[in-house]
Amino acid sequence: MLLRDLHATALASGQIYGPDPTEVTASVGGTAATNASGSRSFRYGDTRRNVEALRVATIDGAVREFRRGQPIDFPVTAIPAPRTTKHAAGFPLRGGMDWVDLFIGSEGTLGVVVEAELRLLPAPPALLAGVVFLPSEESALAAVEAWREVAGLCMIEYFDRGSLDLMRASYPEIPAPAGAALLFEHELAGDHDQETGRWVARLEAAAADLDGSWFAASAQDRERFRRFRHALPEAVNDTVRRHGFLKLGSDCAVPLDRNREMMSLYRRRVDELFPGRSVIFGHIGDAHVHVNILPATPEEFARGQELMLEFARQAVALGGTVSAEHGLGKRKAHLLAIQYRQEEIAAMHEVKRRLDTQELLGRGTLFGTA
Repeated sequence: MLLRDLHATALASGQIYGPDPTEVTASVGGTAATNASGSRSFRYGDTRRNVEALRVATIDGAVREFRRGQPIDFPVTAIPAPRTTKHAAGFPLRGGMDWVDLFIGSEGTLGVVVEAELRLLPAPPALLAGVVFLPSEESALAAVEAWREVAGLCMIEYFDRGSLDLMRASYPEIPAPAGAALLFEHELAGDHDQETGRWVARLEAAAADLDGSWFAASAQDRERFRRFRHALPEAVNDTVRRHGFLKLGSDCAVPLDRNREMMSLYRRRVDELFPGRSVIFGHIGDAHVHVNILPATPEEFARGQELMLEFARQAVALGGTVSAEHGLGKRKAHLLAIQYRQEEIAAMHEVKRRLDTQELLGRGTLFGTA
């Protein structure tokens, strides 16, 4: 089942599936394999938090069903988790863990998810959404800190000036002076006029461009904002392809209290090395943004690869993760050694060998070619 079909089916019964990964043509099994999250993870969490049971095919041909709370039947070495709200790199090994948590995020290296039982939630009765244009990155960061504790907030997404510049060809209505933007979505409860008034006060305090910003209460307009959010990675991919390179993008997240520190590093380094050829965007409510480099030469591509390693090391040094939602796959398998010590990786590998004795599943994924 594709995510878009899941969302449509749930909505037809007055419900929603909380996680909202960007790619709606992803399969449910694929989102379980990568522990995908997306923009609404700020409120609803990642895939792991929304799965009740899994049916998994393992390499020996067995098909087994596991329910939430059913513990694994072998000992594992506990591995410390980063202090982030999201994490999708490696196996989250801990004493007494259950089978569902082991398979979610294992990237197909332990088994193939063939069926999933998911937790649905009542559809919110009313939503207010907005794309808010702000004068600078600093004003956007201040707004995020002020809004993070707002009850009922579903998402806070960030776009830097480079992101807005890249999308202006498709969205000429983006205000010219805008230095950054935030996309928010808020479940309304109680007096809607009163809640709307509170948002006006918040936006005025943030020095937002009230006249130039976009607001929506209808499902059609919220869908327009979703397309706006998803148009950015598509524009990045198109630009990189035209230049003839693979995409260089980070998926790091840090603890919430280190967000400004990490954002400062991102801004300083991309402005030094790639002025005008980078975008920073994403799930800033979770201190999880994506830095994408747009190299124009082989030398810039190589420099961008080194910069991605620098960002990964710094994220881990701050208590964060090298991958918050996408997993490592094959191209980023080398980041596992930045996140974990060798003995911790060996503990994960031992689990893999227990379930896949010949190491046939997902060759090169997560653990590299060795």
